[in-house]
Amino acid sequence: MTEREQSAGGGPRPVALITGASSGLGAEFARALGPRGYDLLLVARRRKRLEIMAAEAAVKHGVTAEILVADLSDAADLQRVVERARAISDIRILVNAAGFGLHGAFSEVDVEREMDMVRLHVEACVQLTHAVLPAMLKAQRGSVINVASLGAYVPLPGFATYGATKAYMVSFSRSLAIELEGTGVRIQALCPGFTRTEFQNQQGADLSLVPKFMWMAPDQVVASSLQALDKGQVVCVPGVLNRIAARLAGPLGGVVQRRVAAQSGWRTPPGKAAAEPTPAEESKPR
Repeated sequence: MTEREQSAGGGPRPVALITGASSGLGAEFARALGPRGYDLLLVARRRKRLEIMAAEAAVKHGVTAEILVADLSDAADLQRVVERARAISDIRILVNAAGFGLHGAFSEVDVEREMDMVRLHVEACVQLTHAVLPAMLKAQRGSVINVASLGAYVPLPGFATYGATKAYMVSFSRSLAIELEGTGVRIQALCPGFTRTEFQNQQGADLSLVPKFMWMAPDQVVASSLQALDKGQVVCVPGVLNRIAARLAGPLGGVVQRRVAAQSGWRTPPGKAAAEPTPAEESKPR
């Protein structure tokens, strides 16, 4: 990204760093931010998909896209991406969208895979946010979007660690947003519900009982996120039904939790072996 073109204002174009960019919400953010004039720094595990995304951005929107192949649950890979992020002073949007889910009784899941999830959803989010903030604060503008989940409000049986990590992302975002008031830097926690991405197919849960009206398309979720970001909303829960569920989760948390679990068929009886999906690189409830 050393030969990036200049923006209409004469300086280099702003950069959007997007993790989990090879598919799902990460890829959708890349498609949405290119037309807004952002050069892209795309991070994910799958090189071929990243190359396709980069070529698409160049052809359709005339922006430069750099790719970094990395597994952010791996300490060495994460450090490499953090160092690259620190070296680019023009990053004005960070989208922490990398993530995966595992479905199964907590007592029987592979605890190392659970810890990979913690490292990806929590450590990578914290490290990358910390890496980009100094340049954003100096420029007095910038945004961080942490892709959490409706599961932060309505944690489901069979997804104990997933829901907990997403709740962390929401809490982290809310606290940071208050810290950064008046600096020109915005923070958002995006909390989508059921979203039609490959994430849903890879987490090992039976989603056939989820009504069609509860699903959203990735482009709808991203459009809601960017609209909310423009308005300065710290927490974005796309979809009317999802917002209702999030609001009811406080006073009626247990009732809502059991109702959603029953509707979605996600309740995992003790003694049932956990599914081991291939990790998806976008976070979705998602």
